[in-house]
Amino acid sequence: SNTCNNNSGPSVRPSCGCAAGKLGKSNGISWRGDSGLQDGNDTVFKKRGLVGGYYDAGDNTKFNFPMAYAMTMLSWSCIEYSHKYRSIGEYTHLTDLIKWGTDYLLLNFNSSAATVDHIYAQVGGSRNASQTPDDHYCWERPEDMDYPRPAIAVSAGPDLAGEMAAALAAASIVFRDSNAAYSRRLVRGAETLFRFARDQGRRRSYCRGNPFIEPYYNSTGYYDEYMWGATWLYYATGNNTYLSLATNRGLPKNSRAFLGIPDLSVPSWDNKLPAAMLLLTRFRIFLSPGYPYEDMLRMYHNVTALNMCSYLPQFAVFNWTKGTSSTSTCHLSLISTSTREVN
Repeated sequence: SNTCNNNSGPSVRPSCGCAAGKLGKSNGISWRGDSGLQDGNDTVFKKRGLVGGYYDAGDNTKFNFPMAYAMTMLSWSCIEYSHKYRSIGEYTHLTDLIKWGTDYLLLNFNSSAATVDHIYAQVGGSRNASQTPDDHYCWERPEDMDYPRPAIAVSAGPDLAGEMAAALAAASIVFRDSNAAYSRRLVRGAETLFRFARDQGRRRSYCRGNPFIEPYYNSTGYYDEYMWGATWLYYATGNNTYLSLATNRGLPKNSRAFLGIPDLSVPSWDNKLPAAMLLLTRFRIFLSPGYPYEDMLRMYHNVTALNMCSYLPQFAVFNWTKGTSSTSTCHLSLISTSTREVN
């Protein structure tokens, strides 16, 4: 029976991005326990389920689109600053967090197949103004959930698949030396997801018309995920096919990357353009690949420089409040600074 009491409120709300699944002895938060152990029992993968991953901010839904972006950014920070994490004794903790997320992402499609016809987009959720027990109507600890948590599959979604591919590809670099077999598995999964993303018959947003997704994590396009996913896959595999796609003139044209739109200069789970162009700028600076990539890489470099300048208060592109900046923007600014130091 459902014991949700929406009026009384919870004694403790789940923390932002808290871990789902069977936490085990390494769980460092004493008041958190196992949760969501039945997730995915309604899927074709019911034998293994969709247990694990991370809940969204303040509720018990597992949204794969922003979750995958978080894993990509964590992996990037690990790649860039592994020595810093090691110096403060947090490197193993960080890689455990990444693996917890990528283990879950691998469950959401047939990662042993070369091609797939659907992937899972989320577990749980709610309709706006819901009056039935679900992840938004019931503010309660994930350990106490006793309402239905359906898994939502999509047969199209280049945005979702592109971001999941980026997450697995970036993480494969993190684990390349310490766990080669797992790294290879991540690469295979990333390539499978990217084939799904590039399938001509599946090029519509993963959230379109879905009342459980669109009001919450609506995707406004997928060409930025093409650039982002292709770039990470190039870094992970060295396959020039991915670099050719990332520097294809159609991607910045269709994603409006060169139009100087302020909102598109800020990285987020829905906008990977500035992050992808910074990754490609670093590639140009450190490796200088030349023809046939140089013209587009130079344009990405120019836009990246303008993006970074736009973050500075003296240019008045944004209205900043003191002490306010997104984590993603801070990360890009730091990366850009280290890039300029070697230029």
